[in-house]
Amino acid sequence: MVPAAAGRLAFGADGYEGRNVKMKITNLSVAALAATGLFVSGAVAEPATPERLEMSAMGDEAANWLTVHGNYSSHRYSPLDEITPENVGDMELAFAVPLGGTEPSAFGAGAMETTPLVKDGKLYVTDPWGTPYKIDVSSGEKGQIEWICDTAVDRDPSLGILVANRGLALSGDLVVTNLPDGRVVACDDASGDIVWEKQVADQPGEGFTGAPLAVGDKIIVGQSYGDWATRGWIAALDAATGDEIWRFYTVPEPGQPGSETWLCEESGNPDCWKTGGAAAWVTGSYDPETNTLIYGTGNPVPMYDPEYRPGDNLYSNSAIALDADTGELKWHFQYTPGDYLDYDEVGSHLLIDQEVDGEMRKVVAHFGRNGIFYNLDRNNGSFINSGQYVEKLNWTPGIDPKTGKPVNYDPNASLQSYAEDVTLRRDGGPIENCPHLQGGINFWPTAYNPETGQAYGHSIEGCSELETVPVAPEDVIPGTIFTGGSNSDSGEMDGSILRVNAATGEVDNKTIREYPGYAGVMLTPGLVWVGELDGTFGAYDADTLEQLWSINVGGVFKAPAMTYAVDGKQYVAITAGPLGLGSFGHPEIEQTQVANMLYVFAL
Repeated sequence: MVPAAAGRLAFGADGYEGRNVKMKITNLSVAALAATGLFVSGAVAEPATPERLEMSAMGDEAANWLTVHGNYSSHRYSPLDEITPENVGDMELAFAVPLGGTEPSAFGAGAMETTPLVKDGKLYVTDPWGTPYKIDVSSGEKGQIEWICDTAVDRDPSLGILVANRGLALSGDLVVTNLPDGRVVACDDASGDIVWEKQVADQPGEGFTGAPLAVGDKIIVGQSYGDWATRGWIAALDAATGDEIWRFYTVPEPGQPGSETWLCEESGNPDCWKTGGAAAWVTGSYDPETNTLIYGTGNPVPMYDPEYRPGDNLYSNSAIALDADTGELKWHFQYTPGDYLDYDEVGSHLLIDQEVDGEMRKVVAHFGRNGIFYNLDRNNGSFINSGQYVEKLNWTPGIDPKTGKPVNYDPNASLQSYAEDVTLRRDGGPIENCPHLQGGINFWPTAYNPETGQAYGHSIEGCSELETVPVAPEDVIPGTIFTGGSNSDSGEMDGSILRVNAATGEVDNKTIREYPGYAGVMLTPGLVWVGELDGTFGAYDADTLEQLWSINVGGVFKAPAMTYAVDGKQYVAITAGPLGLGSFGHPEIEQTQVANMLYVFAL
């Protein structure tokens, strides 16, 4: 356990050697720490049991946000209603907590993309390096750090790892984090000491950015490095020990179902599947009734050169349903076969029970990165309906209403051409694709209000330019970034907050914002909560999408908000950090300085 005031020393900053200082600090007794005022003790917390996790942000657990997407259905909706459209204008900053993790990686400052968790007045959050913090927020007046779990992650920029982290999992008396170096670490809830750690991702270039998901006695993790020359997978670990129980590879090896969609021999490189990508870098959803995990998968690799890996490339760009006990594939739906536009579909998959065409259906709803909103049958993955949600979309003329595939999809072709002027080939020039290569809606979470049947998203509105740059197989270095091309923005882009009728897939309201969406949304009764790239955090009327309240804190929001209650009082929390990769044509935000912060607001 590393006390808050010593955090800089323990993490090797300011010229001190981190591990030596850590050993010195961790030998201090709890009593000694308490005497210095650096340790905040409290009553023994109730564990995060499977029963509690299943009720997260609902019913008796409405005051708590126990899983990264609010609940297993990924709704990011809370029934807490002390803050209303009528009084939200009186919101004020309750307190803020500075966080660490500002050390640069090979790609600059790490991204604050984490969603805090709250259990019984204690808030749990990570910094960009995946370091867990436990913060006492029970007073409502300040956030007092109780412990920082020292994972000893190596912050050497020369390692070439991408630094971002999207949150934690609570499981029993454990706080579980995924790390960019491929380890999964479980910290003791009471002390912050490490209970177990496992090197789960152990091949070159593998690592984690997505939050783990606690399901029953298991921790579910997904290999996150989706643009590297790696092979994606999802694994289940024993929550008590970290031992691996099963692993499902999202790129099948030869002879396995789906391998016939990797026509590697045709490319002259029979091993193209070994670096096929399809990473699972965002936390999935879980259906307890059928014991089914539903995850989205990323693009095939290389992303801009389909001739390197001909075929549909299963199970990239897909929704996949796995048996939580065995990891066996139940069904899949591939959104964009043979993708060459970087349209990962790792984003939230909303589990919804709703009436469609007069019939009650169990549905998976998804805002595709490709600009299309999809409804799928949750029992078998069959297509129900879809609708376009971005303003500009040119990569396909539309979606086949029977199959859900792009209308120009050819199941007999090894290379797809969804629109004549928006097709990448080695002998072709650059193309402009809309939506932008990051979407639409990318990894940042969407939300669903079960009371109204409406889904909400925070989107980029704009286009990008792409070009293929071939790389010979012998020049590919496993575990390094492998794009097979280049990309750039098509001028200045804006964004939107939008609402979709989830039953039909049709947009029924949208408001255009100055900055592209990158943070995601959270819902409470009557309100939509959104953070933006210029540091503005706002609350919007859920019906009109009119901004009812806002504050600018000067950082960058790349994470969604969450809400919780202590002693009946409601709070809204969100993390902010540096700009990181790309300003989307907005030079005025490029000078934003590195500062990782937790902000908490209340009436």
